[in-house]
Amino acid sequence: MSEIKIALIGLGYVGLPLAVEFGKILPVKGFDINKTRISELENGHDRTLETSDEDLAAAKYLTYTSDLDQIRDCNYFIVTVPTPIDKYKRPDLTPLVKASETVGKVLKKGDIVIYESTVYPGATEEECVPVLEKFSGLKFNVDFYCGYSPERINPGDKEHNVTKIKKVTSGSTPEVAKKVDDLYKMIIVAGTHLASSIKVAEAAKVIENSQRDINIAFVNELALIFNKLNIDTHEVLQAAGTKWNFLPFSPGLVGGHCIGVDPYYLTHKAQELGYNPEIILAGRRLNDDMGFYSANRTIKLMIHKGHTIAGSNVLVLGITFKENCPDIRNSRVIDVINELKDFGCNVDVYDPWADPQEVKHEYGVETLPSLANGKKYDAIVFAVAHKEFRELDLLKLKNGNTVLFDIKGTINKNLVDGRL
Repeated sequence: MSEIKIALIGLGYVGLPLAVEFGKILPVKGFDINKTRISELENGHDRTLETSDEDLAAAKYLTYTSDLDQIRDCNYFIVTVPTPIDKYKRPDLTPLVKASETVGKVLKKGDIVIYESTVYPGATEEECVPVLEKFSGLKFNVDFYCGYSPERINPGDKEHNVTKIKKVTSGSTPEVAKKVDDLYKMIIVAGTHLASSIKVAEAAKVIENSQRDINIAFVNELALIFNKLNIDTHEVLQAAGTKWNFLPFSPGLVGGHCIGVDPYYLTHKAQELGYNPEIILAGRRLNDDMGFYSANRTIKLMIHKGHTIAGSNVLVLGITFKENCPDIRNSRVIDVINELKDFGCNVDVYDPWADPQEVKHEYGVETLPSLANGKKYDAIVFAVAHKEFRELDLLKLKNGNTVLFDIKGTINKNLVDGRL
């Protein structure tokens, strides 16, 4: 173990928990270009809440840096940067390319570069390797090697953390694949699965979230149909769920850095090869429309209760992409907010988990510091199922004729006017 020195590139939701686990047993240098992030971690706190202060302190072999020279002596480089999509829903590999340039500048003979970022099959060898070769002057699979081990982090999930989720591993040669697999076996309690190639591992990752996306799209479509039939979708799913092999999915908004993004990586590659994937893209279109649909359902309910829409006051509860988590990346709650504003509503947003500055920077939305201002609302939209929202005293927020719409279906059915 003493010969292994790891550089972890990118200390976000994925990189930091991994760096901490490796840092408990091996020398690890956590590298991030965000100096504020480095300073925060050096002070022993993770604002993403993925890693506790106690776990940070337990990683006694982990240090942090934004200085490239500090990672030159490392021989394993693990890249965990985001892989987003652009405004045209095409893969944006810029962070991955930049990270590869960074690693390429310090790469030495015998080093291994492992990518964890979600990509389409072939991206590691087609997009990243040429960058590594260019900036290092070294030859792939002669001077340096690559591996791919896709991240499976579920933000906010304290039960299924990095060590308790089985890890898919792969390498650019059989020998390197074994080294990569052995490396992760040191920390992954749940075990590993050694894939036959990097492409297989890349494909496995990208279909995991595509499958979930399609399943959620199916129940979202059911919600559209059952609304027209005046049937409660959640009651239907509860009844159907009594069958042993019925898959338990619920309707809702599909955002975040994975499920709402990863399918576009697969469809992009398919279209490059001349195949237009129908089911995957249909699911994406349907899920992307659920925010607008939820806002329109709310407006219709308000009209039925006699509200004048223009100038009405609406409270949206939650703006993170999922419950009990501060992650706002690709949150589709913004679609609900923007659609309500387009109808002329005055929209307030409250989320005790989200960082107000991040929300302002990312979406241009000012969030309320609290709900103690005494304001009454014509409609309240439960957009995220934070635990705090279940304990709200709704009487203090209602104007007597308030519409309550529950996107997540977590509030008592008898208290709301509508839900997906």
